[in-house]
Amino acid sequence: MKVHEANAAITALRDLGAATVHEAQGCRGALSAAIKPIDINCRLGGRALTVDAAPGDNLILHHALTKARPGDVLVVDAKGYLEAGPWGDILSEAAMLRGLSGLVIDGAVRDAAAIEEMGFPVFCRGLSIRGTGKNQPGVIGQPIVVGGTLVRTGDVIIGDRDGVVVVAAEETDAVVDRARQRAEKETAFRASLREGRTTVELLALEATIERLGLR
Repeated sequence: MKVHEANAAITALRDLGAATVHEAQGCRGALSAAIKPIDINCRLGGRALTVDAAPGDNLILHHALTKARPGDVLVVDAKGYLEAGPWGDILSEAAMLRGLSGLVIDGAVRDAAAIEEMGFPVFCRGLSIRGTGKNQPGVIGQPIVVGGTLVRTGDVIIGDRDGVVVVAAEETDAVVDRARQRAEKETAFRASLREGRTTVELLALEATIERLGLR
């Protein structure tokens, strides 16, 4: 896939939304619901650059920024550690200057207000005022599990207020097609509702309701 085609696919998935993308790929790829955006209005779309980080240390994050390319999303397994924030406003500014699309971290961040003000998409498990060390090793670019989901460098990361979903790199085009079809189906669904039909009819739930004896 050419670069402009890949970027167009990522933009399409971002605009369709994380929930639609999740449904379109058979309800696969969702990260833990605990990982949410600092700014609920932000949207995230980009290629993953994976980082396996030691809890309470951010040396590998500084190093990862020197390896990242424009459009990348740093996806960090910080082991869900919430008692220190290895990412803050300085790293966010550095990431923006390098053209990164955002950060997803299974851990905490700090300087939330400043990050929100600068408009850098950050998705995290929580917030912590505590700083971190810069002493421990880590790994960049290898498959990791973040929020219970496997992420590989090059996979597509989509995030919004609902949460974060990962799309395998080789499935991107197919998921774009299915997500668009789902969006079109939902548009038709809404039109039918406005015409007076019910969700029970549209989802063919009558038999299940009858079987369960619901009244």
